[in-house]
Amino acid sequence: MISVAGALEQLFALVPAPETEEVALRDAAGRVLSRDVTAARTQPPFAASSMDGYALRRAEVEPDAMFKVIGEAAAGHRFEGTVGPGQCTRIFTGAPVPEGTDFVVIQEDVTRRGNLITLGRDISDKDNVRPAGGDFSAGDKVAAPRRLNPADIALLAAMNIARVPVARSPTVAILATGDELVMPGETPGPDQIIASNTFGLAAQLDALGALPRLLPIAGDNEPSLRAALSLAGTADLIITIGGASVGDHDLVAGVAADLGMEQSFYKVAMRPGKPLMAGRLAGVPMIGLPGNPVSALVCGTVFVAPFIRAMQGLPMAPARRAEAPLTCGMPENGPREHYMRARLGGDGITPFDRQDSSLLTVLAGADALLVRPPHDPERAAGEMVSYIPI
Repeated sequence: MISVAGALEQLFALVPAPETEEVALRDAAGRVLSRDVTAARTQPPFAASSMDGYALRRAEVEPDAMFKVIGEAAAGHRFEGTVGPGQCTRIFTGAPVPEGTDFVVIQEDVTRRGNLITLGRDISDKDNVRPAGGDFSAGDKVAAPRRLNPADIALLAAMNIARVPVARSPTVAILATGDELVMPGETPGPDQIIASNTFGLAAQLDALGALPRLLPIAGDNEPSLRAALSLAGTADLIITIGGASVGDHDLVAGVAADLGMEQSFYKVAMRPGKPLMAGRLAGVPMIGLPGNPVSALVCGTVFVAPFIRAMQGLPMAPARRAEAPLTCGMPENGPREHYMRARLGGDGITPFDRQDSSLLTVLAGADALLVRPPHDPERAAGEMVSYIPI
């Protein structure tokens, strides 16, 4: 068996070079920026008022000073003239600061009578002016790669970027195998169950920005598997679920080998998820996940998600980990890395008592995978442990 770290290293070696496409800014949220983009303008493009008040010269600011109001500046409507000594303009937030002024007195610190204002006796030193280029300047870059969040989209819009270079979303063919499986909504026979893994994995892929494509369920026979795999078509990644173990009905590895799969590894020293395999089939990366529901989704978090992120040009790195104190003691771990379903709380992290790889209710109630290294010694409450947020 290979270690989790070793399996990830070999998986990353299968990642194809990301491809770039341009999309409209409105469609770029959640996508991965594939190359640096450059601001087409400066923001703000002029010195602007950050408050409602009166624009005048800082050198003339003193208690009880009087000024004549000679005009007004509003957002989108600048004052076209020049403000001279003893003069000011009414100004509103976002308006260009008029020529000849460098200070905005907020309206609360002013008394106005007709076209004359009188300053109060306690004027702040804050000029209330946003300098030109205070946010960014033309030519500044947004560095790739990065997954674009709402703030990034707003920044690109402010930079006047209408079309955005992003990594093409990888298409992923998902093939569930097993005579015992039927689709949700169908009526299962007395010995059948619902194909839940397919939909959980597809949801994981959706959240990662991939495009999952569900293939028909393949039966436990070679012709059915061959026919189903032939439907993968032009997918960028093939994922099979089930049939990757060594039982008489576990045929995926053999059929894939007959079809020319170049296997990178088979079996990983982890629980849940030991019967995991990966390689290339006709030049396309292929990952074979175990059939137990929890095993498949845990492997989706530990292996598939980092692979998809790498396919989009993000760094080739394991799933993000954090640390928290244990709320209870745990016995020594066995020889395989253990990903325990757990719950985070204000006092730390608590592993569920039941860790069977068939229990979807436990996984659905978890928000973390507590990671225990091989042969991790007995742990006491309060000790810090590593976990993967889910």
